[in-house]
Amino acid sequence: MRKLDDVLQAVNQVLLGKEGQVRLALTCLLARGHLLIEDLPGMGKTTLSQALAKVLGLSFQRIQFTSDLLPGDILGTSVFDKDTGQFVFHPGPIFAELVLADEINRATPKSQSALLEAMEEGQVTIEGATRPLPEPFFVIATQNPVSQGGTFALPESQLDRFLMRLSLGYPGMAAEKALLLGDSRRSLL
Repeated sequence: MRKLDDVLQAVNQVLLGKEGQVRLALTCLLARGHLLIEDLPGMGKTTLSQALAKVLGLSFQRIQFTSDLLPGDILGTSVFDKDTGQFVFHPGPIFAELVLADEINRATPKSQSALLEAMEEGQVTIEGATRPLPEPFFVIATQNPVSQGGTFALPESQLDRFLMRLSLGYPGMAAEKALLLGDSRRSLL
C-alpha cells in the first residue's frame, strides 16, 4: 500500500489538482485495462501518461494519431536487409509497456483499428506472424471532443476495449496559480 501511495504522490506533484483522476488512471493500469481520456488540448493528458510511465519504470511510446497515419506506423513493418537477403521486422511503437495513443480520433478508422487486437489480446498479428506485446501493456488514448473539426468518432468495437473513460478538466484556482508561478512540473520526475 505504501508503494502505491508513493506512486500517487509522485504523479500528483507533476499533475497538480487531479488526485482523483490520477488514482483512477493507476487503478485502470493495475486492473489491466486501458484508459480513454477525453478532453480539450492542454489539460495534462500527455503529462499524466509520461508521469505514470516514469514513476512506474515502464517503457513509453507516444503515437500521434493523424489522418495520414497508417497501421504499419503503429505496429511496425518488415524491411528488406540487402546484406542478409531477408526481411527483418522493425517493431512499431505499440511494443512499449505504456502507449499513449494521442488524439486517437484524428486518425482514420483503419488506423484506429490497428489497436484492437493489441488491446484485447496483448499481441499483434503482422504479416501472418503473431507477436506478443510486453507485460504490462497499457494504452492511454486521448481524444478531442467530437465537436472539433477533423475528428472521427471511435467505433463501438474500439470503445469496448477501454475499461475507463475520464476527463481531466481545467485545474482548480490553487493548482492553476502554482502552474503559472512554477517551473515545468515534468522536471520533478
